Amino acid sequence: MAASKKKNRYDEKGKLLQNTAIKVRLYPTETQKELLDKTFGCCRYIWNRILADQEEFYAATGVHYLPTPARYKKEAPFLKEVDSIALATVHQNLRQAFQNFFSNPESYGHPVYKRKKDNKNSYTVFPSSKAANVYLTRDGIRLPKVELIKARFHRRPLHWWKLKSVTVSRSPSGKYYASLLYECPVREPEAILPTPQNTLGLNYSMSHFYVDSDGYMANPPQWLKESQKKLGEMQRKLSRMERGSRNYEKQLQKIRLLHEHIANQRKDFLHKESRRIANAYDAVCVRDSDLKEMSQKMKLGNVMDSGFGMFRICLAYKLERMGKSFIVVDKFVPTAKVCHNCGYINDDLILRDRKWLCPSCGEVHHREVNAARNIRDAGLSQFCDIKISA
Repeated sequence: MAASKKKNRYDEKGKLLQNTAIKVRLYPTETQKELLDKTFGCCRYIWNRILADQEEFYAATGVHYLPTPARYKKEAPFLKEVDSIALATVHQNLRQAFQNFFSNPESYGHPVYKRKKDNKNSYTVFPSSKAANVYLTRDGIRLPKVELIKARFHRRPLHWWKLKSVTVSRSPSGKYYASLLYECPVREPEAILPTPQNTLGLNYSMSHFYVDSDGYMANPPQWLKESQKKLGEMQRKLSRMERGSRNYEKQLQKIRLLHEHIANQRKDFLHKESRRIANAYDAVCVRDSDLKEMSQKMKLGNVMDSGFGMFRICLAYKLERMGKSFIVVDKFVPTAKVCHNCGYINDDLILRDRKWLCPSCGEVHHREVNAARNIRDAGLSQFCDIKISA
């Protein structure tokens, strides 16, 4: 199947509207930190209370009903101390979660309760059209209730961009961030038709991250593996400390910072590599592999740690913004066992066979390169069929 595209939106002048996010680091004061943490807790409290009442009401009546956050402010006065827009956003997010679950339960699970120890702390606010409740200054961001927070900007929005929302979050290491979502009109890119010469096929590889149809193997650094020794020493030191003590919290913070550094290294590689491919090729074909299913079957490597799923997402939106094609090939299409040269199917091929000789044409195949080339050919033929039928 081809990559699904959202319906484009246009402004009154006919220009394409595109969403762009800018993430900035926040430096709140101690008072602001206390209020931000209280807002995170209130949002989690509202989510769990609405979900619990919904389940109780549905069990009693068989009707789906979501109460609003205003209902709980009398019994929980602390909810009045935080921004009401953030609480209303929680209600909308929970409603959307139920809509996704009812429309496609196979892809979306039933909404679950949030736990404090999950370290997923965030809330979203929306700028008001009547009052300037959210805006940017030279060195900070003004948010409701919290007022002006000092921020570091690595990038500034253009003056015609429209601010849609601000999501404030706290990382497990204790750092605060704000994700600014803007809607900006852009010139719609001209569609580029892919050709065999400018189309790349990518095959996921556990040992090389990916292997492409040109024979290139990514081979990124094993960031977690390289830091495993240092991480193990830090965790052993932590295990000898008294839980909850000052030294315990300091050591735990060092471990959190190391994990954050590893995640940032991986994210940096994914963005740079996806940008390189998007600039060099007119189309990219990938297989619609279920990475979660692969991780459960393969015990000798960590599939989820590679970040290949995020890599596909980065590649898809970068190509789309350039008018290029991101083609997803069905996971049941045979790739590794089919000879790219003559089409012979080698049913005797097993997983540990990295190279094999085609008995029909005599071609010697590298298993993963051959699979990438078959993915490219399957994607191109699929793209042509879609264009013809359209």
